[in-house]
Amino acid sequence: MVEVYCHKTKTNNFEEIRDITKSLLEMIVDENDFKFDDVVPMKVHFGESGNTTFVPAIAYDGIIDYLQSLKINTSFIETNVLYRGQRMVKSQHVKLAIEHGFTRLPIIIADGEIGECYYEVELDMEYCKKFKLGIEFKKYNQFVVCSHFKGHPISGFGGAIKQLCMGFASRGGKMAQHSQSLPSVMESKCISCGLCVETCSVKAIKLCGKAYIDNRLCLGCAMCIAVCITGAIYHEWSNELFCEKMAEYALAAAKNKKNIYINFVVNITRECDCFSLKMHPLTENIGVFASFDPVALDTACLDAVQKQSNSQLFENGRKTLNYAEKIGLGKSKYVLIEVN
Repeated sequence: MVEVYCHKTKTNNFEEIRDITKSLLEMIVDENDFKFDDVVPMKVHFGESGNTTFVPAIAYDGIIDYLQSLKINTSFIETNVLYRGQRMVKSQHVKLAIEHGFTRLPIIIADGEIGECYYEVELDMEYCKKFKLGIEFKKYNQFVVCSHFKGHPISGFGGAIKQLCMGFASRGGKMAQHSQSLPSVMESKCISCGLCVETCSVKAIKLCGKAYIDNRLCLGCAMCIAVCITGAIYHEWSNELFCEKMAEYALAAAKNKKNIYINFVVNITRECDCFSLKMHPLTENIGVFASFDPVALDTACLDAVQKQSNSQLFENGRKTLNYAEKIGLGKSKYVLIEVN
């Protein structure tokens, strides 16, 4: 079984979380005699404007300190998002990252100004054959893939796998994953406020008395679900293609890479950090988890959240985990090594 390391803590103090993360990274490297390349970027998420529960910049300082102590050249690396907002365009994306405190390292936006710069990985998978990833990722053999473990309206949860599949994908790659995952409108709940129309980056929503979504234009990014104040816009959970496409894209992103994966299981919200919303955690913080296997890592984090909350919270994410294991991204069986 795969080893997953964790340091459990309920603290809300990110200086403590910073130190915990550094110690956890040191342990996984030392115990596995792991060798870093000379240049190892850190894959992170800078948080959306208006979101207050993303993992703050200070939490990554321990990782930076450790890598720099080993003379490893590092940077922050990220891709632009699919939907409208500050993180849709490189110049605004970098500006927001700096506003959110990500100033210690150079910032690489891997897919160009608007997601147009990519390379393709070819894999003969069920749903995709060619995978469009941000061009800058091609330059490196290793990443420290840092993820915030929390909910997501379509995939159930976001963690290491989602950081690989969406976080490494160019705009075209994100579109390919979302293409069959579309929202619907419950007309009885729609109050015709127009928030969804204003939010849609591809003008797929119109007010025709009630909100109407043109599926020919919709990307399936789910931002309309996030902003709908009445819950009138929802997702048909019977469609498993999105979860399976995510797993395939994660496999492509991880191909020939020797990554370390770190999940912050803190500020555990129902929605993801891409939503420009002030959200409240659903349960207490659990801690920091790390592994070389993204499937085992996400499985361990999901198990920990469900155990602590005594619920089936984020259970839809099992679809992604099951398919990810099936196609060889990793193993779901793990040994949890708790450290303190």
